[in-house]
Amino acid sequence: MYGNAKVRGGGTLQRYVVGLVLACAAALPTAWAGEIEQGILLLRWGDARPAMPGQATPPPRFKAWLDAGPGARRRLDVAQATRAAGDLYALANRRVAVSHAAAGKRGSRVVIDAIVPADRQAQRAPVAGDDGRPRLAAPVHGSTRWITLMCRFADVPAEPKSREFFQSQYGDGPGQLGHYWSRVSRGAIDLAGSQAHGWYVLPRPRSAYTGTQADLSLLFADCTAAADADVEFAGVMGINLMFNDELDGYAWGGGACAVLDGAYRCLRATWSPPWSFANLAAMAHEMGHGYGLPHSDNSDGDADTYDNPWDLMSDAWRHAGSDPVYGLLPKYLSAYQRERLGWVAPPGRLTVRAEDIGTHDVMLDVVDAPGGTGVQLLVLALPAQPDPFATVIYTVEARRRTAPYESNLAGDAVIIHALRGYGTTHSLDSDLPPATYSANEGSMLKPGERFRLPQGQHQIDVIAATATGFLVRVGPVARVMSSPLPALVRTETGAAVSSPSPPLRRPRADRHR
Repeated sequence: MYGNAKVRGGGTLQRYVVGLVLACAAALPTAWAGEIEQGILLLRWGDARPAMPGQATPPPRFKAWLDAGPGARRRLDVAQATRAAGDLYALANRRVAVSHAAAGKRGSRVVIDAIVPADRQAQRAPVAGDDGRPRLAAPVHGSTRWITLMCRFADVPAEPKSREFFQSQYGDGPGQLGHYWSRVSRGAIDLAGSQAHGWYVLPRPRSAYTGTQADLSLLFADCTAAADADVEFAGVMGINLMFNDELDGYAWGGGACAVLDGAYRCLRATWSPPWSFANLAAMAHEMGHGYGLPHSDNSDGDADTYDNPWDLMSDAWRHAGSDPVYGLLPKYLSAYQRERLGWVAPPGRLTVRAEDIGTHDVMLDVVDAPGGTGVQLLVLALPAQPDPFATVIYTVEARRRTAPYESNLAGDAVIIHALRGYGTTHSLDSDLPPATYSANEGSMLKPGERFRLPQGQHQIDVIAATATGFLVRVGPVARVMSSPLPALVRTETGAAVSSPSPPLRRPRADRHR
């Protein structure tokens, strides 16, 4: 993405350029009101190792940077950047323009005013989707080649896994990353040409890189520099960095920039300690961040983002399948996360607008349904808002226990998520109060059950299970003067309301919501 003089070879000149870039990495002066900067938006998510039973998992970490080239990197205030972009995650690893404005008394502070895409994808992206929300994310299609670089600290000699192990992780067999990413994307991407290299010795001891917050940029620069003489980085989308000891208690995923093959480039990246790379679920989660995917959540309102087992980008560890070689296996991404990357083709997506008062029977297919031709993502839209990023939508998808990735799900069900703002989805729960972990019955909609949107636009009835998913009926909320035997239906908030019984057979009347 950037060019400079050739410094190929990994010798003294290469190390000098790497050191110069790192020394100047924070050299950007303070932004001034009215200034517009351009660069690559680097987002990095940190995910802690799951805690032992009875202990709390440390909260996730999230960092944002604007990289304008060698020696020109600025850290962005996350809260300001999130508000200014509307959907910050859709712009990860892309060229953006950042504007600044005066704020506070007499303009005493300078804040981020707007972040917009400034790359070629921005010219082709539609202003808004059929659900009223802007679609900024750039699709990811074709071959997405990753390379693994195994790097050990200068004072830690252990090599926990062999190069052959890391190479095999990219395989195309069930339970390997090549197979997983092809399956979850329905063939939209592959990992063809992905390779593993190492082990390489880092030039510094572990203490130079780690602490309360690992120096991810230095780790990326030193590890890639150590491998530069052996590795051809041309055509690589992302780099999985494997380290032989703990970093800062976290595994990381996102993006990074460094001198690669003599030119300054920005790529997707992950940073994995041994407990992470021993489980494909954790690796796939961090690669998801590399592709630009954010965390999802459930609807209990707490600060724990790892409590939604219906999306790899929330809880990667529980309700996961396992393999004797590759540890815990990744579950599928939620349907909305897959759509972010352009993996839900238009025939597989159906939007019911807020003003649509018709009744629709929809065949919902699970993502891995062989020969499935039904809908993978059903979107229920609420009225458009003046700020399009504030427009609320609900996503509906089918999930079913299938090997090897979904065999340990909590059940076969229709799952509903809400997207209310800033690009984070929340799984919904009809229980009151919502469960702290959404593997409960209240989070699963099953045949004979109903879900009513809290705003009252639509209701969803699950008619039956099918060979490839579920048949659901979407229609307006019934409005009648009276009903002799009203059915008990639960809204998203868990409040019980009366509704006339639809013409469905309900084997478990006490489970209506």
